[in-house]
Amino acid sequence: MHNTRELLPGIHWVGGNDRRLNRFENLFPLENGVAYNAYVILDMKTALIDTVDNAISDQFMENVKHVLNGRALDYLVINHMEPDHCGNIVAMIKEYPNLILVGNTKTFQFFDQFYGLDISGRTLLVKDQDRLNLGSHTLKFTTAAMVHWPEVMVTYEETQKILFSADAFGTFGAHSGGLFADETDYLNDYLSETRRYYANIIGKFGPQVQVLMKKLSQDEVKLIAPLHGPLYRGDDLGFIVNKYEQWSTYRPEVNSVLIVYATMYNNTTQAAELLASKLAQQGIKGIKLMDVNATDVSYLIAEVWKYRHIVIATPTYNTDIAVKMHTFLHDLVALNAQNRSVSLITNFSWAGKPAEIVKGYLDQLKNITLIGETVALKSTVKAENDSALSDLASAIVSHLNQP
Repeated sequence: MHNTRELLPGIHWVGGNDRRLNRFENLFPLENGVAYNAYVILDMKTALIDTVDNAISDQFMENVKHVLNGRALDYLVINHMEPDHCGNIVAMIKEYPNLILVGNTKTFQFFDQFYGLDISGRTLLVKDQDRLNLGSHTLKFTTAAMVHWPEVMVTYEETQKILFSADAFGTFGAHSGGLFADETDYLNDYLSETRRYYANIIGKFGPQVQVLMKKLSQDEVKLIAPLHGPLYRGDDLGFIVNKYEQWSTYRPEVNSVLIVYATMYNNTTQAAELLASKLAQQGIKGIKLMDVNATDVSYLIAEVWKYRHIVIATPTYNTDIAVKMHTFLHDLVALNAQNRSVSLITNFSWAGKPAEIVKGYLDQLKNITLIGETVALKSTVKAENDSALSDLASAIVSHLNQP
């Protein structure tokens, strides 16, 4: 049975949900599956904006055929060639023999890499700011290289002022009836997943996001239609654009402390909890503690994008640091985290230089400020460590009280 929705006159959502998928890109845990969005425009010419993952091919094909209602499909706009969006291009080519694929040079390079199918005479090559007229609707294509693949482009429909934004403004999580953010409990159900999606999927490319946003600023946008998650209209437009402005310039959302710790026998945990207690007693609200061994790294990364100050607390392990702390620090570097203040707590029993190892990662990041002296435990928390934790808490509070 088809499941479609007319978003605006002549503009239809034809996507679907995969609620059984538990890891996005076989990497990021999903608590509520994922939505794949695709869109059909009905005009003198018809156009499909992207396809979906093979996992929901049957639903997608039924949706497209229902909306077209016997009409041919004239154009398929390929904003992004990642398999969760290009998975049904070949099926569409076979279903509609006169279909023209719309993309840029990199689009068709990647198409050949994935499918090796001869599409000679069936492509329309577009460049930045090129347009395609469908009748009463005109599509304008804007390149968005490295947001988050090099071939990415976004499509702006000029008549109804819709931005088909590819993976930009996307979110983990399936739709639950409503397609628009204002039809959901967005702040509770989606915002944290939008942040996690941004930080882990696009976060590395903040400068490229800024380039795209400057290009888009010349157009009035009344609806943002991404390839994953809720669509944005009304007041939600300003909200999500402001979040992207903040995230892409690596500015924290909250003036508080994230404590990321590793532990084997809870001794490092005790130090982390003592520090959190001392911070709270000095007026810091919204402190968050996260165990790297119990938390997928994608959630840790998302919180780094949120918090102003990060405390890294790690024991040694085989003269090195905890294995999953390595993973966390590696991802901080890989995803270009920056503009944060950091403090350290270390713990070792017989050998190792944990502070030096952690600082080796931090040295690869931009605009990182170390606050306070490293609190160095030897196996357990002792009186001198408690005093050092008090000093560290005071240094962090003093820093957070500065603009």
